Amino acid sequence: MTNGARAQQREQTRRTLLRESRRLFASKGYGAVGLSEIVAAAGVTKGALYHHFGSKTDLFRAVLEEVQQEVGRTVATTADAEDDPWAQFTAGCQAFLTASTDPEVQRIMLVDGPAVLGWSEWRALDEEASARHLAQAISGLIESGAIAPQPVAPLTHLLSGAMNEAALWLAGSESPNDLADARAALSRMLEALRAR
Repeated sequence: MTNGARAQQREQTRRTLLRESRRLFASKGYGAVGLSEIVAAAGVTKGALYHHFGSKTDLFRAVLEEVQQEVGRTVATTADAEDDPWAQFTAGCQAFLTASTDPEVQRIMLVDGPAVLGWSEWRALDEEASARHLAQAISGLIESGAIAPQPVAPLTHLLSGAMNEAALWLAGSESPNDLADARAALSRMLEALRAR
């Protein structure tokens, strides 16, 4: 087997491990999934798993990062479809809230993420994945005069926290109207930031 073929096989094994562990983590939760179940679902050995990931936590971290990147792409694609910076900002925030209602996203990103990795590491990953982009959008809106001049960091953390909390609330929601109500409340909250 050539080096290129081996590298391709290693990457395929890694992708399979990520896919199967993501499916299991999403359906059962991190705590209920064992390494034996993951390697059986992926059709690989524990040695192959440990070749790619040092532990179950490392594997979960990679799955979480993948989920965060997907949500980030959804937010960016939705925002980029708008021409006006304010419309981009509000569409992106709404897209995050909507994407976060996916049960897989909720379980991995919002429920198990902080519990498995700890609050500090989860916050750092969240900062890298989305809060940085939110801060850039807010900075741009302040510079353009759409939002009154103010410190960016507190506003970014307040909005990020509000959207994450709303997403967690929606995860336990049983009313079909709750997403629409949360989106409407988010719209009112964002509109209140707008400079008059």
